[in-house]
Amino acid sequence: MLWACVLLPQLALDGVLRRRDDPGPLVLVDGPVQTRTIIALNREAKAAGLRAGQRLSAAQALLARFEVVPHDPAEVTRWQTFLAGVAYRYSSEVALLPHALVLEISRSRGLFGDWPAVERRLRDDLTGLGFRHRLAAAPTPHAAYVLAGISDGLAVGAFEHLRRALDAVPLQKARLPAPAADALPGMGIRTLGQLLRMPRDGLRRRFGVSLLEVLDQLVGDRPAGLTLYQPPDSVDWRIELSFEVENVAALVFPLRRMTLDLAAFLACRDGGVQRFALHLEHREGETVVTVGLLAPERAAGALFEAARGRLEQTRLPAPVIAVRLKADHLPPFVPEGRDLFDERPANALPFGQLRERLRARLGDEAVYQLATTLDPRPERSQRVGPRSEGPVDVLPRPTWLLDKPVPLRGSSRILAGPERMETGWWDGAPVRRDYYVVETAAGQKAWVFCPPEETGGWMLHGWFA
Repeated sequence: MLWACVLLPQLALDGVLRRRDDPGPLVLVDGPVQTRTIIALNREAKAAGLRAGQRLSAAQALLARFEVVPHDPAEVTRWQTFLAGVAYRYSSEVALLPHALVLEISRSRGLFGDWPAVERRLRDDLTGLGFRHRLAAAPTPHAAYVLAGISDGLAVGAFEHLRRALDAVPLQKARLPAPAADALPGMGIRTLGQLLRMPRDGLRRRFGVSLLEVLDQLVGDRPAGLTLYQPPDSVDWRIELSFEVENVAALVFPLRRMTLDLAAFLACRDGGVQRFALHLEHREGETVVTVGLLAPERAAGALFEAARGRLEQTRLPAPVIAVRLKADHLPPFVPEGRDLFDERPANALPFGQLRERLRARLGDEAVYQLATTLDPRPERSQRVGPRSEGPVDVLPRPTWLLDKPVPLRGSSRILAGPERMETGWWDGAPVRRDYYVVETAAGQKAWVFCPPEETGGWMLHGWFA
């Protein structure tokens, strides 16, 4: 087995910073109101001379203006659970440890490759989502957890090399139970290797079985005892804004971040979303913006464009103080089929995404599709079909069918035809025509007809795209 550990040393701060578009000096504080202490700070705050462990009152005396955010353990748990969903893409065995995730990756090698390939993909995902991290791999999850704390990128692939890698680990970084970690240095034990070579009976009498259980889990002599993560079947995320927003344009940044997170979560659980809601919270009440798609989707760009189009049509009755995204149903996702030799331009939108963007911008009723009828007469053969109706196989017909045929002017060249149409006798409006596809002098393809046995006096009935 091979376990990877994703250590998240700045999870609380990263969870705050990723909500800000362009933050200035910012600090994360904890403790009683009168003695609040800085526990984390961003680069701008460090450059101004602030430091972790400093009292907030001392920092305010040093720097006049900076943003102060109270530490929220519930938010840290939420972000860690979210990242567990991201890691679920690489393994069905994911577990949460303090400020870290561990995942079993040996069974995923056939899909993602060996550890270096998985490491690169994990780093790309975490960096793109805005989370700083350290990675390590080892035959046991607890060993990977320890090694990630001492060396970023360290990998131990086999049990026979594990004890050698653990020998030099300082005790203060070995993640031992607190009583043992405090007492062992006074006994002359400085490294994990020294501890592993001590008599087990003496350790049991002095520290109980808890220390031996930790050591056995570390080297693989005892089951890891992890509770595996299970991805939820719904999404309910909330971002509290740092100021009151009165214009929907200022909601674009948090919306982009939330849809990016939603796309990452959906990709990891191999699902999609067809309907979700944005709850714009005010001091009193909320405004609900519903985003409905014609088919399940999980591309970040498509989700963002659909949500932004709906949001831009919304009038805010009051300033927004928080944005909440809810999706109660996450159906399976089937990717659109693509030709091996796709000739579309590089930046061309797939038809499904273009359709959803138009619906979001123009409204549900502004985009519709055509369907056929049982009447073969061209002017009566098309109708507006339901949006849920699938495509219908029909004869080649022009994209633009004129309401009333008009004479075709200028010279033309016959490309196809004739197609004899003789029908409508049952209702007193008979049609007897020969239809041709012709190319005009300007290079346009037209659908024309004339009475049978004639090849002149074309009547234009439609244009091909």
